[in-house]
Amino acid sequence: MTESELKRSVLTVTAFASFLTPFMGSSVNLALPSIGDEFSLNAVTLNWIVSSYMLTTSMLLLPAGRAGDILGRRKMFTAGMVVFTLSMVLLTFTPGIRWLIGARILQGIGGAMMFGTNMAILTSVFPPGERGRAMGINVTAVYAGLASGPFLGGLLTRYLGWRSIFAFLIPMGIISLILIQTRMKKEWAEAKGESFDWPGSVIYGLAMAALIYGFSKIPSAQGWIITGAGLILMPLFVQREKSAVHPLFDITLISRNRTFAFSSLAALIHYAATSAIGFFLSLFLQYIKDLGPRDAGFVLMSWPITMALFSPLAGKLSDRHNPGVLASIGMAISAAGLVMLCFLDEQTSVTFIVSVLVIMGAGFSLFSSPNSNAIMSSVEKRQLGNASGMLGTMRNVGQTLSMAIALMLLALYMGQEKINPDNYPQLMGSMKSGFIVFSILCFAGIFASLARNKSLRK
Repeated sequence: MTESELKRSVLTVTAFASFLTPFMGSSVNLALPSIGDEFSLNAVTLNWIVSSYMLTTSMLLLPAGRAGDILGRRKMFTAGMVVFTLSMVLLTFTPGIRWLIGARILQGIGGAMMFGTNMAILTSVFPPGERGRAMGINVTAVYAGLASGPFLGGLLTRYLGWRSIFAFLIPMGIISLILIQTRMKKEWAEAKGESFDWPGSVIYGLAMAALIYGFSKIPSAQGWIITGAGLILMPLFVQREKSAVHPLFDITLISRNRTFAFSSLAALIHYAATSAIGFFLSLFLQYIKDLGPRDAGFVLMSWPITMALFSPLAGKLSDRHNPGVLASIGMAISAAGLVMLCFLDEQTSVTFIVSVLVIMGAGFSLFSSPNSNAIMSSVEKRQLGNASGMLGTMRNVGQTLSMAIALMLLALYMGQEKINPDNYPQLMGSMKSGFIVFSILCFAGIFASLARNKSLRK
């Protein structure tokens, strides 16, 4: 196999994987009412269908990346695709809610194994001059999944039932496995022979589970307590890693690698500042503007579609120009879009919303691919799994924190009341406050992003 054939195969397989999980997430959210009706589930149980996957993935991303560095990234990625595809088979034929949640946990394990290694594999195969473009195409697959999930998932659920969502993706998993076995025969294991840090993995997993679950329960007392427990465990994890011969995560990547540290921080902030925007705007479009779920979905699709269109260009630009500078410009564009949303009111037109979402989509794409390029290019080959796992972890934590902020503001303004015309002013107040908080976060992220550029220029 030639080098170019290997590159095409790796790009295809990793793009498939990057499409699968966001498509699954966005389509499953749409199918929750149908699942709830079939199994007579309450809202808490329905939430576990989503949370079980997120918790499992967050706990295992970093360990999976490290295991890939030691055992081989191809092996780990392949095992992840097998587990993920098997979970889709189980979900297609699920007889009850326990089976379903168990299969979603299994799916989270597979997702962590794939996403803990996919960026590392891309970095291993593509040299610096081609890496950004490859990552841009990979990011495009992510947002293609996000954009198509609600539409295709809605059609499948309506006409074939919610199980068809999982059945629809099984062939894609099988094709990916065939491609891996026939076209992706090279292995990458630069940390082969090093030991795996099991104690560190346990502490890390417990800390991440507490943080992710705690964030999701804020502002309740339970949420604050569990989040606090997670924050207590993190220093214990750091101490463990400092003393480990072969740590799960090399702490020097944070203490001595300015590019890695500030790029990871920028990713966390950017996801925290933008991930709940779709949630707020969905409420605004359906309650304030009186749009149906389908029409609101079409409006919100303008964001991921824009990201999918611009990401390859952004990635290509990061091969030619300083990725840290490009990412900083992207975050500044996102911040500008958030500031525009701060002026949202009942008279705001749908056209304005679409325009802002297009602006933010362009900003997000200009940030995401170059920032990923900066992170993955800043570490040694033996640390690529660490970097890939950290990138995924920052995304998950940022997304959860963003929703926690949104839900906390809704609770502060509206308490436990159901949304109705009488409390629309309070709903608008919570959204505007949210956009202000997110704007401040995003502006802070610009400084974090610019800070890593000092090291990139050296």
